Amino acid sequence: MKTIYKISFACLILIISIGLGCKKSFLEPDPLSFYTDEDFKSPEFYRAALISCARNLRNEYFGDGPPWVTEQIFSEVAVEGITDKSGPAQDLNLLITPDANLNSVDFNKIGYYWDEGYKGIKYANTIISRIDSGEFKDEAERNSILGSAYFHRAFRYYRLANQFGDVPLLLNEVTTPRFDFYTTKRDVILQKMKEDLEFAALWVTDNVNKGEVTKGAVNHLLTKINLCLGKFDDAIASANAVIDGGRYVLMTDRFGSVEADATRNVIWDLHRPENKSLSENKEGIFMVIDRQVDGGFEGGSKIMRNAVPNWGSNINTPNGKKGTNDAIGLEITQSDMYGRGIGRVRGTSYSTQAIWDDPNDLRHIKGNWMNMEDLVYNDPNLKKSDPEYYNKPVRLRNANGGLIVTDTIRSYYGWPQYKLFIPDFENAPMQGGHTDWYVFRLAETYLLRAEAYYWKGDLAGAAADINKIRARAKAAPYAAGNITIGTILDERARELYYEEPRKTELTRIAYIFALTGKTAYNGKAYSLNNFSENNFFYDRVKEKNVFYKNGVKTNHGDQYTMSAYHVLWPVPQGAIRANVEGHINQNIGYSGSESNIPPLDKIE
Repeated sequence: MKTIYKISFACLILIISIGLGCKKSFLEPDPLSFYTDEDFKSPEFYRAALISCARNLRNEYFGDGPPWVTEQIFSEVAVEGITDKSGPAQDLNLLITPDANLNSVDFNKIGYYWDEGYKGIKYANTIISRIDSGEFKDEAERNSILGSAYFHRAFRYYRLANQFGDVPLLLNEVTTPRFDFYTTKRDVILQKMKEDLEFAALWVTDNVNKGEVTKGAVNHLLTKINLCLGKFDDAIASANAVIDGGRYVLMTDRFGSVEADATRNVIWDLHRPENKSLSENKEGIFMVIDRQVDGGFEGGSKIMRNAVPNWGSNINTPNGKKGTNDAIGLEITQSDMYGRGIGRVRGTSYSTQAIWDDPNDLRHIKGNWMNMEDLVYNDPNLKKSDPEYYNKPVRLRNANGGLIVTDTIRSYYGWPQYKLFIPDFENAPMQGGHTDWYVFRLAETYLLRAEAYYWKGDLAGAAADINKIRARAKAAPYAAGNITIGTILDERARELYYEEPRKTELTRIAYIFALTGKTAYNGKAYSLNNFSENNFFYDRVKEKNVFYKNGVKTNHGDQYTMSAYHVLWPVPQGAIRANVEGHINQNIGYSGSESNIPPLDKIE
């Protein structure tokens, strides 16, 4: 927990300084040499601190093997697809331990979420603790900045509470070294975040720059936290504030840079990099900003590298010749159309096939969605060695049914081209360029409200909200009688693949089942008393993810395994070990949990 207790005011000022360039660009740094308490009188300094919070959020999504991968592979929608070495998070029973390497591209990024979660809390707490030192023009300016800081702190705690469960609660700036932290109950933390967000919703406005905290983002996050706490009427009210507020609209008509291209549709428009932050686009509620200039993420998003299959390797023709090639400058250069992927986020049969229940669904039609058979054999050597198959569609098997793809885990699965295709002007072959990225989008607000209706037993209300999303995608509506939490999760997977933190959301829902005792569609009811041994998260993943369900083995010999206690991640052992004057609990199922003590159940 070094990011909590090894904090000094001077260090924080140095970190905040990277985000001070507001005159030229929202992201362009303009570091100065030194800051004192006097600087905290300026509203611009507080806004610079908020920019630091926003910049750090971007790191979760972008780069090679970003933390976002870990959120996807601890779920039913995807698994870690790297198959040529041991170490990536596949055999979770073996590899996910408190003292393992928990912050590496080669393993997983669980530790990143712990470290960066508390770093974000640190930034927010500095603003919150020093807000009364500022000289603001009026109460509205002060409270809008304070509300934005509350949002950033609540955002981090929402994630930590659904990744790790009970965690230490820090509500004030830490200015001297501390080693005396104690774990606080998850519901106590979330109740405090709810109160903070309710204040923020009164003062934060939607009239801000893209990438800054909006009133819509506050109410969207408040909806999630209301759901966590089992306050379903409150969740509906906070979702209503977004949906009915007049600022945000579900995009159903063509718009943006390729609006005139009749071969495309609104689903494609919605996810074009140049369209996400257009004033015309009314669906984006909160996003991270990334441009090739003015402080863009180094090397670009690399989204195609992470989530597109390794289609350039392991794919042979029926005659056994190497069939595909992802190099540039070829007669058929497919890497310019699909990017060079390495299959790190391997979509499961659940997310790529099973959930698609309507052939008219725009999110799964040819052009928006890619199946491997939409690729062609393009290796130039085939023109001499196997001309029969050159420029012909890729196949999984030969005429006799024999498998001709040597690694189906990493190299053969479908993907949402409309979402993952990000043109790349820095890497060749393309890996995924710069793009703004949705953190919250109105489509999810509808699905959160649908979920609140479901928990209340209002299936008609739930169906109406789900069908709003399905209607935009040209998919047939659902009848109220068919709505379960599975229906909602399926629609989330269709609409929000690689957008939502899937592990966080599954764990949140598992907690709600345990809190309410409501029977799930699988006929089971759950309890908080044995949450780490029996929970909906594990049952859902084992039901839908065939890799974990069947214990699939990679070509390298590693087996996919998961246990019920993976509903919560292990607290990194270094954080516990260094906290010598306090006590941070370890989650049940991991070594060290036998020393747990009752967590704090109130805020002192």
